[in-house]
Amino acid sequence: MNERDNEDVALIKKYFNRSNSKDGIRQLAMVIEREESLILNKKKIARLKRKYGLITRIRQKNKYRQFAKKKQEHETHPNLLERNFKGLNADQVYVTDITTLKYQGKKAYFAAVKDLGTKDIIGYCVSNRIDTDLTNKAMRDALKRLSANKKKKLVVHSDQGFHFTHFSFRNLLEDEGVTQSMSRKGNCLDNAPMESFFGLIKDHLELKDCKTIEDVEKEVTRKVDYYNRKRPQSGLKKMPPSEYRRHFY
Repeated sequence: MNERDNEDVALIKKYFNRSNSKDGIRQLAMVIEREESLILNKKKIARLKRKYGLITRIRQKNKYRQFAKKKQEHETHPNLLERNFKGLNADQVYVTDITTLKYQGKKAYFAAVKDLGTKDIIGYCVSNRIDTDLTNKAMRDALKRLSANKKKKLVVHSDQGFHFTHFSFRNLLEDEGVTQSMSRKGNCLDNAPMESFFGLIKDHLELKDCKTIEDVEKEVTRKVDYYNRKRPQSGLKKMPPSEYRRHFY
């Protein structure tokens, strides 16, 4: 070892020991520069630490705290629906999910909320970002027209995806007095009505001429309007969902 290295390692040991072996390479470099007015190359500090066995003591993560944080952020709910999709009243059970739409080599994300009693889409959101705002906005859109009394009688069902187990979505439903239900893990049939709707709407969407996310949103709006207002369904006495909802009430 040359004389320069001897001096440098002495400094490194001095401040490393002063930190009770807790300072890493970057912290040592900053402390030495501040205290000694000497700039040491981080690679050199790393080499000398390695050579002399100066191992930084890393604080171990608290496993219980990690688990508690994860549980707070994400939590599942039991399946209250149990695939009972028929014979429901309007505003009794809503189902929700997300699907991916492709246009111009890009992706858009479509979250929708469907009333199982009337089969209409009563809330939706389109975005180029698949974040929690997507599902939360769709659900707020669905709930905004309901009275407090109706919300208390409502069940919202989804799969166990990230967006629906996230505390922001759970808190949204809880604050509105809505009961939450979830499919069994990895069982898409537990939310079959949403799968069916997404399959149908994708057959009708014309995305080849869409160049922006705004174009996609406009096309989705047109097709949701067509589905709700014009497309008759045999299970709704051959009425489109919006007409059936008026008939129902």
